[in-house]
Amino acid sequence: MYAIIRTGGKQYTVKPGDVLQVEKLDKELGSEFDINEVLLIGGDTIHTGQPLVKNAKVTAVITKQSRTRKILVFKKKRRQSYRKFATHRQLFTEVFIKSITSPDGKVTKTDETPVVVDAAQVRDEKLQGLMLARQERVQNKSKTEKAEPVKKAAVKKVAKKAAPKKAAKKPAAKKKTVKKAKAKK
Repeated sequence: MYAIIRTGGKQYTVKPGDVLQVEKLDKELGSEFDINEVLLIGGDTIHTGQPLVKNAKVTAVITKQSRTRKILVFKKKRRQSYRKFATHRQLFTEVFIKSITSPDGKVTKTDETPVVVDAAQVRDEKLQGLMLARQERVQNKSKTEKAEPVKKAAVKKVAKKAAPKKAAKKPAAKKKTVKKAKAKK
């Protein structure tokens, strides 16, 4: 069974177990809610709405709330010295479709479980890992700097001795002049 739902001014075709990104919803992460704006339910029997199907609902779970990848917005009018540059990241909510209920009372469920991801927590953990790695590099660098100055001095002396010599320039060759024969009258 599948359904066509409307949310955020857009229409989506969904089946139980699908994960889709919709416009930002003001609901908590991991909460389960019903979408009542069902336009069509298909399967063994098809139920079409005028515009909505009565007594039909789609149960969904919010698995993630974040922002999309950055897009560039560039506007230009030629020959007018007009340029505008901006970037944009759209807020979205990732939704896991748990079940579809038709007006007949038939319910189609999925066996899968939703995987809830807290984007803010993942970002914080990643930043902490980067900070720890940076601190380790600084500590390792301070330990190795004590032994390095002797090695650097030896390398510099060798590099100065190995400089190539320049070749002497050769004088330019002289051009020969050719006399023209006079024309007879």
